[in-house]
Amino acid sequence: MEATITKHISGDTPRVLVVDGSKVVRKLIEAVLNRELPGATLISCATGEEAKAALSAGVVDLLTTSLRLPDIDGFELARYVRQNSPQAYIPIIVVSGDADSRMQSREISQDITDYFDKSLGPDALGSFIRGYIRPVKQALGTVLYIEDSRVVALATRKALEKHGLKVVHFVTVEDGLEHIEAAKKAGEPLSDLILTDVYLKGGLTGKELLEEVRSRIGLGKGEMPIIVMTGDDNVANQVALMRAGANDMVSKPTDEKVLLAKISFQLSVSQRFRARMRGH
Repeated sequence: MEATITKHISGDTPRVLVVDGSKVVRKLIEAVLNRELPGATLISCATGEEAKAALSAGVVDLLTTSLRLPDIDGFELARYVRQNSPQAYIPIIVVSGDADSRMQSREISQDITDYFDKSLGPDALGSFIRGYIRPVKQALGTVLYIEDSRVVALATRKALEKHGLKVVHFVTVEDGLEHIEAAKKAGEPLSDLILTDVYLKGGLTGKELLEEVRSRIGLGKGEMPIIVMTGDDNVANQVALMRAGANDMVSKPTDEKVLLAKISFQLSVSQRFRARMRGH
């Protein structure tokens, strides 16, 4: 069975890949997306193999998958996407009746962006997905920004603050890490997101910052999103940064709209994650 692609009103609209072994569930999700995201292109797949073929055929803005597929596990599909997609980042949402228990039984996979419990109903699912595809235009939160170029830092800081973000800027990774550890020790709120360049003055690089935050300090991708700014087009180096713990990357010189969209998305992910952890 081949993937079904439903094209709606043409224009600059999102492409959403829906993967579920149940035709009834796929139709339900498609109906919700038709209502919540008019004009979207919906790609419906019954198996992991169909999803892989659809991913190779074009850019996807968001993927929803069940945990149990006829041929592979939903986590396996997510892992495949992260390892093989030419896109820097695709939000992957697990839609399942037992997602909560499955997620609690293992650390939230770095491959999965978020999950949605089917028991909350189709209306809630529509709002949930819309929040990822079309987040609020004004991002709110505190960005820990590490950049050693005074000119770049000033321009980027102005752009972020113009959109309602608070920015705490440091020149070196060492100073940024000291700030995080001091806040943790004092029990003070941490920054909501880290934005860092790769190559910086001082002894540590942006990649080493990722390793320190993820491994030594123990802040995961959901709790502390990290966006890396890089002018390096080498795919292998970009993959290494993602595997070291980057949530996403943005190319230098930076497009303001792209940077704000990525920050807004990651803040949304982090806020949902932290709220869920507080609830548990």
